[in-house]
Amino acid sequence: MGSRVVVTGLGVCAPNGVGLNSFYESMQMGVSGIRHFPELEELNFGCQVAGAPQISQEQLHSYFTSLEQRGLKATGIIYGVMAGLDAWKDAALPLAAENTPDWDSGIVFGSGTLGVAKFNEAMNLVDVGNVRRLGSTTVIQTMASGVSAYLGGKIGCGNQVTTNSSACTTGTEALLMGYDRIKNGQAERMLVGSCSDSGPYVWGGFDAMRILPRNFNDRPESASRPMSASAQGFVPGSGAGALVLESLDSAKARGANIYAEVLGGNINSGGQRGGGTMTAPNSESVQRCILSALENSKVQASEVDVVNGHLTATSKDALEIENWSRALKRKGGNFPLINSFKGHFGHCLSAAGSIELVACVLQLKEQMVFGNLNCEDLHPEIDKIISSDCVPHKSMKTDFQVLAKASFGFGDVNACAIFRTY
Repeated sequence: MGSRVVVTGLGVCAPNGVGLNSFYESMQMGVSGIRHFPELEELNFGCQVAGAPQISQEQLHSYFTSLEQRGLKATGIIYGVMAGLDAWKDAALPLAAENTPDWDSGIVFGSGTLGVAKFNEAMNLVDVGNVRRLGSTTVIQTMASGVSAYLGGKIGCGNQVTTNSSACTTGTEALLMGYDRIKNGQAERMLVGSCSDSGPYVWGGFDAMRILPRNFNDRPESASRPMSASAQGFVPGSGAGALVLESLDSAKARGANIYAEVLGGNINSGGQRGGGTMTAPNSESVQRCILSALENSKVQASEVDVVNGHLTATSKDALEIENWSRALKRKGGNFPLINSFKGHFGHCLSAAGSIELVACVLQLKEQMVFGNLNCEDLHPEIDKIISSDCVPHKSMKTDFQVLAKASFGFGDVNACAIFRTY
């Protein structure tokens, strides 16, 4: 049967809130973290709005020494370390002793692109023959596993320490990888999460694809419109989310605060077949992912109270709702409450799943469903499938038990996790 797995710590570095308290308040009050970036306007981007955590120098000093800050340009590492250390602290877990790693604790912390700005700096220095000026941190800032290596050293983890990467599915996949390790008795605790770099080098490719909204540069808070008839594309974002997963026995033994229980989940791919492409989902694979997640979690479709979708504010939102409806065999007013958090902070790419997971767990703990921003004009194709009453516009207190969270990423890859209140 394996160990039961619970969430005992949360950390977040999001466009609408750095730190758990700030983030929760923003989610509860419906505060957007999307803003206009003059730099994007100067670079002739079509979409000049985005979401990025706003970090003060004082906050930076709390996580990194002056030496570590020297030449530190990998924003993903900054966000990931801040969120990860906050989650570890929130779980009331100590850092490992100086000479002995914590053999029972590990890390799965994902990223998509990492250290893009540092890569740019390094390439420019190499091209002009200034290799000696690269500095000693270039490698760790640009290697894919830099964020997990950084966190592993700061915490002192002696179990598996690794980085996964699967586009927008990365964060939810990391959670399920950590869950499996604890469930199978290979670890007692796993710090899981993901991060994404910010800035024009990361967002430029999406702007070139013309899948970002271009008519909201003067109204940034209205730009990200999941499930809306007036949605024009996703707003790029960045940041990091982190969760401490722990075996229930370990959490109870040390009297830890338990946010929620992870019941299980599933990861699959549509193989870019059957209508699936690099950027579009294979509907059958999405439905199979949801159904397998429920089966793995021993949860009936009728028991799902709240769904947090991927729902990016693109033309595929209606298709995602249809896939949820078909998988759950629920429609109209019988559909669960559903929300997307991308109206609050945009699509945070490889960090999307983990930041949204933190918000999902907060919903369970606080028995509150956060409202959807900017979808008062529900897309007519969605309105045909589910009742508009299932799409709350403002945060609402409600008693519920089971939450399903899914992420669907570039490359036709899917992940769905199921949680229950504890």
